[in-house]
Order: sequence, then structure tokens, then C-alpha cells
Amino acid sequence: MTTKNTTQHSKTVELAELDKKHFLHPATNPKAFVEDGPAIIFAEGHGVTVTSTDGEEYIDGMSMLWNVNIGHGNQELAEAGNKQLSTLAYTSQFKGFSNEPAIRLAEKLASLAPGDLNSVFYTSGGSESNDTAIKLARFYWELKKQPAKRKFIALNNAYHGVTVAAQTATGIPSFHSFSGSNIDGVIRATAFLTESERGDKTALNYEDSIRATIEREGADTIAGIILEPVQGAGGVNIPPEGYLKAVRDLCDEFNILFLADEVITGFGRTGKFFGVENWNVVPDMMSIAKGLTSGYTQLGGVMMNDEIKETIASFDAVVPHGFTYSGHPTACAVALKNIEIMERDRIVENTKEMELELKKGLKFLEEKHPIVTNIRAIGLLAAFELYEDPEKGKLFNSTVFPANAVVDACFDRKLILRALGGQNQIVAIAPPLIINKEEINKMIRIIDEAITEFRKTLN
Repeated sequence: MTTKNTTQHSKTVELAELDKKHFLHPATNPKAFVEDGPAIIFAEGHGVTVTSTDGEEYIDGMSMLWNVNIGHGNQELAEAGNKQLSTLAYTSQFKGFSNEPAIRLAEKLASLAPGDLNSVFYTSGGSESNDTAIKLARFYWELKKQPAKRKFIALNNAYHGVTVAAQTATGIPSFHSFSGSNIDGVIRATAFLTESERGDKTALNYEDSIRATIEREGADTIAGIILEPVQGAGGVNIPPEGYLKAVRDLCDEFNILFLADEVITGFGRTGKFFGVENWNVVPDMMSIAKGLTSGYTQLGGVMMNDEIKETIASFDAVVPHGFTYSGHPTACAVALKNIEIMERDRIVENTKEMELELKKGLKFLEEKHPIVTNIRAIGLLAAFELYEDPEKGKLFNSTVFPANAVVDACFDRKLILRALGGQNQIVAIAPPLIINKEEINKMIRIIDEAITEFRKTLN
């Protein structure tokens, strides 16, 4: 081992011990972490790769948390942040105070958002955005003299965040049941029952549909329906054609707000600037975060249509909601530069082109490996599943963790992916949107090797 490598390793060991002692990690097994320490300590990033404190380079096949859309180490974003930090790092937006980056970004978002989503309430991230959307929807109906409209319908397998309201709306059991983190009035429905939502009461599982839920609960008690255009952490579940329109029509029919959670799908991830644009649907409210700044700083928001904004603007008292970092000038300056880069460098167009390459790679994996099935991609949001027998729909038994095994084998080969699914059968892929054909092909080669290694353990 060279002197440089020895020094790097010593630093990693030191940091790992400090980490285990002082840092309680989110979404991590705390007992295993105290025993094993961090899987990796990141030191730097460039483009689609990140480098550890040991000097090992990894392909970031998940954009970290679906959010580093324009890649790591972008100096223009760093310079935009530094310029604003040097000029005016932070101001409060309470009591009508404002700042130019927040105003300019609000104008830009209004120009990009579909339909009449012309206003934004700023937050610090996705969980806060969905929490805020739920609060503002209830507030809106109170102002409309319909205070009984306070329930929300959320979908099974949805992920909306970990603040109390957002976590209640999340339909992944381990999140939903954590520490009694629940608000009242959230009802669950099954996703993608398109014919049921269109009104066909003979359709399979009709009673589990949004429409049937509205009929049972009463439309006069429902404030909104919250859903992701494409479910992310719940399994990268892409809706069937016509589903989002059916939900939009349902909301119009029963006078219910449509809340779109675009935290993952926004800012180019699906090959459109916003996910709902793939299906020509305009929600009443739209939560944004993650790709808004490409993860370079914390920022989120809730876009709302003109009618909601005007109704709230009629309230003649202080709205008792807001965050210390709402409209943070430095975060807004970074977001403006991020959007400028995306438009200038045609990032969304590249996403759509690379979708084709990724689909080809997934098809190759499916044809080569009998255990690979249910391949899917929209933009650079993709997944495949691992079944013991796809033809019979047979999953691996509960003692086998196929997605974990493949993801771990990829990690050993310097590729970061994510395992999902209630039976650990889904491997998710979501690289930075600047990725090129060669980098996609390298990812596919690594995944191919990882699946081959896993299959050998089954013999």
C-alpha cells in the first residue's frame, strides 16, 4: 500500500469511528451500523461519479437520492451559490420580507409549470412540501366555507416523505407505522385501477379504488387526492396510460383537489420537465424539491393554481405556517442557475435519448437472465425485478434477498443502485440526467456481472 493510500485509509478509519459514535443516520439499521460502520464515506464527486475517502470511484446509479440531476461537481452551481453567499446569504421571508432570487425563481417556476400553476410556497425539501400541500389544501377548503373537506386519499406503495402528515400519506408499511407518526383523515386506495376510476363498478378490485373510497367517505369530506406521477421508493411504478387523466377527471367530478408529488419526477427525471406532462394532466397543487437544485442545496416548494392562490390571498390575518428557510436566497440562486443549465444544455432532451439506451440495456438483461422480469423505464427512472420463476409469477422465498444481493454485488463493482420492494425483488436505477451512452453501457455490464454472480449462489 502506498503512503497516499495508507493516509487515506487511516483517515477513513478515523472518520468511521467518529461516525459510529456521534452520527445517527436516517433510513439506516442503527444496530448494524454501530457494528459495521459506514459502507462508504464520500469525499468528492464529478459528473456521474463519486469518490470515497479511500480514493475509490463509483458510478452514482441513483443520483444519490434521485436528486443530483445535473451531476456532481458542477462549478457553475458552486459559483452561483458562492456569489449569493457573498452578497446576501440569508433573509427571512416572514412578515412580507422578500429577496430577488426567491422572486425570480417563483417567476421562472410559473413559466415552466403546466397550466395555471403560477405561484409557489417555498419549503426546505420534499417532505415539507407534501406536508405543506396537505395543510394548504385543508386551509383552502376552510376558506371556501367547506371545513368538513379535510380527508385525503393516498395510494398504497406511495412515498411522500417523513414529516408527520407526509409520512401518514406514505403507503409503505415500515414508514407508515413508525412511531405512531399519523395524522387523522388519510385513507388508502389501490393504485392504477383505471377502469374503476372511470366508473366501471364491475372492474376488478373496484372497492379498493379511489372512486369507491370517495363514495364510501362522501365527497364532501375529501380535501384532496395525493399521488406521485410515477411511484419512486414504492417500486418505480409507472401508471398505465389513461390513469392520471382518470384521476384528474374524478377530482373534477367530485370537487376534490389533485395534489401531484413531483419531488422525484420533477425537473427532467421522466423525460419531461414535470412528470404529469407525460400524460397531459394539470394538478391543482404540485410538490417540488430534489432536482430543483440538483441536490446542491436544500429547497422545495408547493406550486398552486390561480384559484387556490387567490383564495388564500383573501385571508386577512397572518398564515401560521412557514419555515425558517422558506425562499432561502442562496438556495433560490442555485435553483435558478440549475434550471438555466438544464435549458441551455438540453438536459431533458438528453434524458429522453438516454432512456432508449437504458431500455436497450434492460432488455439485454431480461433476455440473458431468466430471473429478470418487469423491466421498465420512463426517462432515467427505471427498475427491473428478480423472480425465481417469472413465467409462474414465483418470487424468491423470504430467506433470499435478491435485490440486496445484486445491489451489493454492484457496489462491490463500484456502482451504486438501490433495492426496493416488499419482498426485496426490485432494483431501481436513476442516474444523473447528464449520463452518456458509454456510461449507461458500463452500468449495464456491471449489473450483468452482479446478476451472474447472484445466480451462481442459487445452484
